[in-house]
Amino acid sequence: MEQSLPDHRPLARRLLAAYGLPGLPMAALGLPLFIYLPTFYAADLGLNLTAVGAVLLLARLWDGVTDPAIGVLSDRTVSRWGRRRPWMIAGLPVTLLAMWMLFVPPQGAGIAHLLGWSMLLYLGWTMISLPHSAWGAELSPDYHERSRITASRELFVVLGTLIAAGLPALVEGGNAAVLKVLALTLLIALPLTILLACAAVGEPPRPAPRTSNWRLAIRVLAANRPFRRLIVAYLLNGIANGLPATLVLLFAAQVLQLGELSGLFLTVYFGCGILSIPVWIAASRKLEKHRAWCMAMLLNCLFFAPVPFLGAGDMAGFLAICVLTGLCLGADLALPPSMQADVVDIDTAESGAHRAGLYFALWGVATKLALALAVGIAFPILDLFGFQAASGSVNDPAALTTLAALYAIAPILFKLAAIALMWGYPIGAAEHAAVKRRIETVP
Repeated sequence: MEQSLPDHRPLARRLLAAYGLPGLPMAALGLPLFIYLPTFYAADLGLNLTAVGAVLLLARLWDGVTDPAIGVLSDRTVSRWGRRRPWMIAGLPVTLLAMWMLFVPPQGAGIAHLLGWSMLLYLGWTMISLPHSAWGAELSPDYHERSRITASRELFVVLGTLIAAGLPALVEGGNAAVLKVLALTLLIALPLTILLACAAVGEPPRPAPRTSNWRLAIRVLAANRPFRRLIVAYLLNGIANGLPATLVLLFAAQVLQLGELSGLFLTVYFGCGILSIPVWIAASRKLEKHRAWCMAMLLNCLFFAPVPFLGAGDMAGFLAICVLTGLCLGADLALPPSMQADVVDIDTAESGAHRAGLYFALWGVATKLALALAVGIAFPILDLFGFQAASGSVNDPAALTTLAALYAIAPILFKLAAIALMWGYPIGAAEHAAVKRRIETVP
């Protein structure tokens, strides 16, 4: 039975859990897309590194085009079930079909197969994940309660990531077998969790969508300085996270020569991320969200700095780095989405419109562009320096140095740029309270 939602009281834990639950299978789907899939098509299926990077970049660019369209359409949707939930349910068959074709490719699958089904999968992914994020932003107007809501969703995201990361240690047969097991599991888990969330959690009442005034919307977006700062910092930090995510399997196999322990490294990293989420939420109450996020990014840079000095067999050193950087991950998971919801309120205060779908679409574009750039830049550069991704390949020192630089040094530079943008961010608890008071006066 769907439960009504209070406007200002903290959400019950069961509602938080029901809302966040779809994040688990979506993350178990997302990890292969970002980590396993590029390596699978390049190393296992033997496709050219540059071609794989270019195709995935193109698919991500397509994904960036569909995000604003889905965001605007979900903002305008009027139904007895709300604005967001119908889109999540409609995205299920698209996602499941494309996922199966991509994760369990037929014999002879090549670049065209990878491109076509990637584009369809990203469309289905957007239809589910974007309304889900916008829905979460609308569940509470409270500055700190939003961190609690996003933390609930991201907790399940990390649990799903852990499951996907740990599978290689449990499933024999390499990437192909892991992807097939994941696909079979998600065929059941994804519909169950989405339908449960949609049945258990209501959507807050919203006024009927106004006739869109695109000139006003563009003007408000352009004038929203906190939005501009946040989305650029989000993009920079996304690239910083996307590079190691894309390259971790190759780094573990070729530099550390510990490819068989990749699942362990990922499990430790994301497990520490789960443990740290409450710590960073507490820190955000003391320091403000943006300062806590900056502290986490700075610590991440310090902990990641020794990575280029690691070599073959350095399991203990890399494991320690996975622990320390994983403890920083909780801030990345819980705080930026909460800050995004706060920025949407500035638009509402200025225009009276409720455009959470559009805003989260733009952040979705930033996320996907960051991941696309990570693959689209890293793989061609590796190819240029003669790096061989196939299992058992022996690479020369120049190729391995390039891999280490892309994996560890480049992310630090991007994170430092994000910190520089966010340290003086102008929206804290007091400023957001003033925005809320303005919203209450909007006719």
